Amino acid sequence: MADRHQNPTQTQQAPRPSPNNPTNSSIFLRKLQGHAPNSTQLFSFLTLLVFGVILLLLTGLTVTATVLGLVICTPIIIISSPIWVPLGAILVLTVGFFVFMCGFGAATVAGLSWMYRYFKGMHSPGSDRVDYARS
Repeated sequence: MADRHQNPTQTQQAPRPSPNNPTNSSIFLRKLQGHAPNSTQLFSFLTLLVFGVILLLLTGLTVTATVLGLVICTPIIIISSPIWVPLGAILVLTVGFFVFMCGFGAATVAGLSWMYRYFKGMHSPGSDRVDYARS
């Protein structure tokens, strides 16, 4: 019974860590030091963090300005829509016709160039097989 009631002055101390007997905390600290970033990685992370915050702020400002612009301009757009709808339709048709004509012109030039080279005898590689297959 005497061994159950120990004197408070006789407390046991944890053994000191030694190279032969490492504790869990010293093992953790060694692993942590092994994975610690060097100065280049730290600088890269801080640069990434700063640019991320700047881009996030710019995105917020852009979205806010767009929403406020739409809120302010919506009545003007609705009132003047009888003018904008026909003008928009004419603009879309004009641009579409222009793009179509440019594509048609490029295809015509490519076809005429191929015909010129073919009739002049400057056949592309493998064209003799096409002529043989045709006959």
